[in-house]
Amino acid sequence: MTKQRWRVAFGWLVLWPVLSAGTLQAQSEGRGSQSGELRRFSPADVAKLRYVTDAKPSPDGSQVAYLLSVPRRPMSDDNGPAWTELHVVDRDGQTRPFVTGHVNVSSTSWSHDGSAIYFVAKRTGDDHNALYRIAVDGGEAVRVLTHETGIGSYSLSPDGESIAFLATKPVPEDERKLRDQGFDQEIYEEDVSATLVWLSKLPSVNEVLNGTDDAQAKPLELPGSASQIHFSPSGKELAVVLAPTPLIDDHYMAKKVHIVDAESGQIVREIEHVGKLGQVAWSPDGKSLALVGSADIHDPHEGRLVIADVVSGDADQPAIRDLMPEDDSHVESIAWIDDTTLVYSAAEGVSSRLGTVTIDGQRTDWIESGDELVIDAMTKAAEVNSFVIIGESANHPPDVFVVEKQGDAPERLTVSNPWLSEMRFARQEPIRWTAADGLELEGVLMYPLNYVEGRQYPTIMYVHGGPESHESNAWLTSYARPGQTAAAMGFAVFYPNYRGSTGRGVEFSMMGQADAAGKEFSDLIDGVDHLIDIGITKPDAVGITGGSYGGFASAWGTTYYSDRFAASVMFVGISDNVSKVGTTDIPEEMFLVHHRKRLWDDWDYFLKSSPIYHVQKNQTPTLILHGKNDPRVHPSQSLELFRHLKTLDQAPVRLVMYGGEGHGNRKAAARLDYNLRMLRWMQEFLQKKSKASPPLKIDYQAALGEDSSDP
Repeated sequence: MTKQRWRVAFGWLVLWPVLSAGTLQAQSEGRGSQSGELRRFSPADVAKLRYVTDAKPSPDGSQVAYLLSVPRRPMSDDNGPAWTELHVVDRDGQTRPFVTGHVNVSSTSWSHDGSAIYFVAKRTGDDHNALYRIAVDGGEAVRVLTHETGIGSYSLSPDGESIAFLATKPVPEDERKLRDQGFDQEIYEEDVSATLVWLSKLPSVNEVLNGTDDAQAKPLELPGSASQIHFSPSGKELAVVLAPTPLIDDHYMAKKVHIVDAESGQIVREIEHVGKLGQVAWSPDGKSLALVGSADIHDPHEGRLVIADVVSGDADQPAIRDLMPEDDSHVESIAWIDDTTLVYSAAEGVSSRLGTVTIDGQRTDWIESGDELVIDAMTKAAEVNSFVIIGESANHPPDVFVVEKQGDAPERLTVSNPWLSEMRFARQEPIRWTAADGLELEGVLMYPLNYVEGRQYPTIMYVHGGPESHESNAWLTSYARPGQTAAAMGFAVFYPNYRGSTGRGVEFSMMGQADAAGKEFSDLIDGVDHLIDIGITKPDAVGITGGSYGGFASAWGTTYYSDRFAASVMFVGISDNVSKVGTTDIPEEMFLVHHRKRLWDDWDYFLKSSPIYHVQKNQTPTLILHGKNDPRVHPSQSLELFRHLKTLDQAPVRLVMYGGEGHGNRKAAARLDYNLRMLRWMQEFLQKKSKASPPLKIDYQAALGEDSSDP
């Protein structure tokens, strides 16, 4: 299961210790800042956080087009996911809004002369996502390409005359009529449309405006379903990433890169890569392809920087090699500086690294691990060595930065949440401990806001999902991460990177395989014991929460380790490994990089690693939350645990289902509700030591404050 970022909000009855709803309301309105005082985080603040999600430099590096995620305002805007706006910032930090408001912009790309930006959006009058072009010097966006189905990602040819894009085939008219007549049955995992590669002339703005556009897209007859396309520097070939089927399991585990002749549409070479696959990038001379790949089919997460020679050697299947085989980081982004040198960003422990490596393996670090900025993504300007970074820190969510050469400090270009300067931040730092078997582990500790040394505090442990993901010493506050909001309430918050996490190399990330809920979760207990030993944590006031695999840990905490936890909040989590492998949409991924065995090979293992097997140990108040449309971890996983806990009736339990949500909440109202319920549950049982569940209803308006329209 892959890493996802989640966000959160909370309820109304005494959200803060000893604070009335009126006091909370005043804080939500920012009255403290009006008097010059810094104020504490509240769920209302979490609900308005903005994030940079994509950033592309202009060819000359003078400007950056970036996408900004802008959440809807609960109880003010129509409910739904965050909007995504297009903005442009120059090297002086001057930002101009280009496409804003109730929009969802994706797939940005600069024209080769830097005069315009292409993007995908569904705007007024569109039936599907279409391709737009907007001039950098001003003017309205012009729709330059439409398709019978929505346009996904795309690649522009080097001469700017052609485009390759991803889209499905339209539903045939006879089938559409049958659906309208009620024959809308789903043939599970068979009636799924493949994503195809389409080639088309790229119309000019004048052709579109004059009505002389004659572009006709044609699909390439390629085997499988496409997820990436990249024109070669010559424009004669395409690197196409294909999975055998459109199923998510194949998308995770079976993608391969094919080199396709752009004129004939024929596959001329296949890159012999096995396992999970990330970014793909052509070298400037077109002789090599760099991939963010995997060590083997059992590698839990792509993160190896590998290169394939697509000219010499075996013409049909070029051999690949790892450029940094001894490196224990996880590479996340790559770009070519010249024909023989790559720049990359990598996750390393709770930090990150930016560096270069040559095709013969010579490495140089630019920004070393331990720097306060954690790099989420990196892209390079086409014509100059200017590198745009999406970066975050303990004090701000992802924003745009730029760096040009080794030794330069990243220069921040955007401040997407200027109001954060009004906030009081709790202390946050990396923390290390030793597992029972001697393995050195690390994570991040956030102290209570008004921490007093020598005093013990109720502690919330947030367990990340995956488990092939990790927490960085960066921004740790969202709708699902307790973070600064919980710290302001008087909690310590602990983010452990247990064995199986990424950021420490392939071997470490594989340590939990075939041992579900074993040493990986005893690592969590060892971490809590360390916090108790150093005097941070109250032993009888520890809560556990997390989503997906972190939800699995939360279910394990409320059953197997119930004597250690005074509260548990389980989100889209696993309770029964026997039924989980039969109801998930990623059964092969579960086999290859998690369990390494089939259900029928070891029934005892799957049963005893299931929280429901240990359900009679439960003494922990448990809040369970799940999206009704979750394809990854079926909602029945939550229902099973709830039903058994309710039948036993040994501790309070509550199940909350979110209609229209899947593996994590996307809509503003569901995120706010989740945040409020999660924090209230922890407060109720860790601080107030209640014996019963809190009230069902939440006063959202009181949590948001009187003016919920304030951005």
